[in-house]
Amino acid sequence: MGAKALDWVADYYDSLRDRPLVRPSTSAELRARLAEPVPQEPCAFDCLMRTMDEIVAGFSRHNAHPRFFGYVSSPGAPVATVATMIAAAMNINLTSWRSAPAAAELELLTVNWIKEVVGYPSESLGVLVSGGSMANLAALAAARAVKGNGLVYVSEETHFSLRKAARLLGMPVRTVPVKDRLELDIEGLERALREDRVAGRSPVCVVATAGSAGTGAFDTLGQIAAIARREGLWLHVDGAYGGFAALAPSARALFAEIGEADSVSLDPHKWLYLPVGCGCILYKDPAAARSAFSDNAEFTRVVGLEQDEAFAFWDYGPELSRPFRALPLWMLMKSVGVRAIAEAIEENLACARYFEELVRASEDFEMLVPVGLSIFCFRYRPPGFEGDLDALNERVMIALQRGGSSYLSNARVHGKFALRGCVLNYRTSRRDMEVLLDDLRVAGRRSL
Repeated sequence: MGAKALDWVADYYDSLRDRPLVRPSTSAELRARLAEPVPQEPCAFDCLMRTMDEIVAGFSRHNAHPRFFGYVSSPGAPVATVATMIAAAMNINLTSWRSAPAAAELELLTVNWIKEVVGYPSESLGVLVSGGSMANLAALAAARAVKGNGLVYVSEETHFSLRKAARLLGMPVRTVPVKDRLELDIEGLERALREDRVAGRSPVCVVATAGSAGTGAFDTLGQIAAIARREGLWLHVDGAYGGFAALAPSARALFAEIGEADSVSLDPHKWLYLPVGCGCILYKDPAAARSAFSDNAEFTRVVGLEQDEAFAFWDYGPELSRPFRALPLWMLMKSVGVRAIAEAIEENLACARYFEELVRASEDFEMLVPVGLSIFCFRYRPPGFEGDLDALNERVMIALQRGGSSYLSNARVHGKFALRGCVLNYRTSRRDMEVLLDDLRVAGRRSL
């Protein structure tokens, strides 16, 4: 089974560029292909693989395709695919050091590597979680445990998972406006804090975004950190999308003050090119996390172990059962080296900037905001068109997605519907950016 599955995986990676990004289908069509009674008898593995190839892979969107620019989706890497299989075979439940000593040490090691590459203090502590949403929830839980329940300040660009996390924790949220490049308005934050204190409300936490998922907007971390210190607020930096851009020389200066944050969320399954399911939460003060999450039952009580060997991951995050997320991360970083990852991230940034150059040199497209990290937001604006540009661009996006050659998602920038793309694939080249523009022109002509 393993040999046949790995042969399929190798062929999948080899054929990605030649596959259609997505085949249009309907829920009813796929349900009709898959529906059957509960299987009572065994099915041959070849039969399972045939269904997987023809239906599951055949009708899935291929996020690893070099021209998949929708959302913030990592392409995954071959070595991480193999590591994921090995981790699943071992089936380690990484609750604490005693449950898996070597796996625990490997997770702590890889988290230390993450701290080093993004510039976070060495005395901090972090754990791997399922993704940015869980990391943001953990960060706000720690903030509430230390600062008390009160207002969380976010910008219009802050990822919705933070508003959702605050709602789950019973923490009220105040949204601060953004400036022209969509970074948090510092004066607006100061004004909101004054108004809320006068009204008797309790500010607790401010969220800064290190690369928003919508537009790549990057908040001024140093200024926000200074306000947080002065006002006694918890500072959380959401770097789930953009945090690992700290590896790229052209973006490194943006992260100079990230060490001021009380917590940072990151997603190795984005710009470290891992398969989905690996996020990370970092806490500057480990005691803050313990105050939020530490708990015990008799069946989990550590007996006969002290100090490092008594370490429990459940003291620093919401999960008890946890998979061995560190193995794919460790194998990837060891097998290719951080220098190669940094070069791939830098090339992703360069591809996005190149696309911006193509748009600005064109007569039928316009940028709606300058490129933020590797995200570009623009729209189709053919000369002489006097109709509804928002509706036209919605039609263009749908036509492009159904075409199967390139894929964009959407955003709203200063009230305007935007075609939005994110370069997050080490396979993507500048030629792919040219093909994207060609595909868009075809979709545009069909949509007029």
